[in-house]
Amino acid sequence: MAQTFRYVICDVFTEVPLAGNQLCVFTDARGIPEELLQPLAREVNFSETVYVYPPSAGGHARIRIFTPLNELPFAGHPVLGTAFVLAGPLQLAEIALETGRGIVPVTLEREQDRLVFGRMSQPIPTVEPHPDPDGFLAALGVERSELPVEVYDNGIKHAYVALPSKDAVAALAPDWNALARFSPINANCFAGSDTGWKTRMFTPDGGYEDPATGSAAGPLALHLARHGLIGFGDEIEIEQGTELQRPSRLFARVDGSAAQLERVEVGGSAVVVARGEFRL
Repeated sequence: MAQTFRYVICDVFTEVPLAGNQLCVFTDARGIPEELLQPLAREVNFSETVYVYPPSAGGHARIRIFTPLNELPFAGHPVLGTAFVLAGPLQLAEIALETGRGIVPVTLEREQDRLVFGRMSQPIPTVEPHPDPDGFLAALGVERSELPVEVYDNGIKHAYVALPSKDAVAALAPDWNALARFSPINANCFAGSDTGWKTRMFTPDGGYEDPATGSAAGPLALHLARHGLIGFGDEIEIEQGTELQRPSRLFARVDGSAAQLERVEVGGSAVVVARGEFRL
């Protein structure tokens, strides 16, 4: 007899449907066999798919995050999107989601009965120099970075390359074969000033560009603050996904100092666009 597994699809880091980053959320994964989790994520073929379980460590729910290739301990747009999917019906002002990197709280804002914005407190990343910055830049087709090329790890590894202009970011055409040898370090190329920044994220795992990368937004704000381009406590607005016809807006800030980081916060909107079920 076929089993039925229900899911919700939402677009994350956007206020309008068919933009932002797509996410599939299986809202009750208790009945899904372990051996089907990865094949289902591959069938959906979004950058991430989320499976929701009862809490086990004091949160409202436990989530597992899968790409089409593997499971991740943490990722940004899956956490925010899942918060919108689960907290809407429950009328929660804050939801705590258990991830492989601990509990991530998400504070939610409403207009009347509609969720309009969420802010997640992300895991604090570690920072280290890139092991081969020259080879990394060559794979991206970039001559130099305006700031040191450093790797931030909050459950996903992101390296940051500062370019002289947003047009230079838009013109990027990486060598995917060359970039593949840097797996699992994702390439984040950015430009901007003050509170407005543009970024593109290229992942060597699977060779694709991401339209909105929540796990990279917080470390980007930290990178800018550590190198004096913004102040600690300043919120930045990040545009991403334009080249993929999926424009996205992300907001990020870091509180504390370079010596004592207190909080990494990333925010944005999300919209539910579809509901359905798998019958297997």
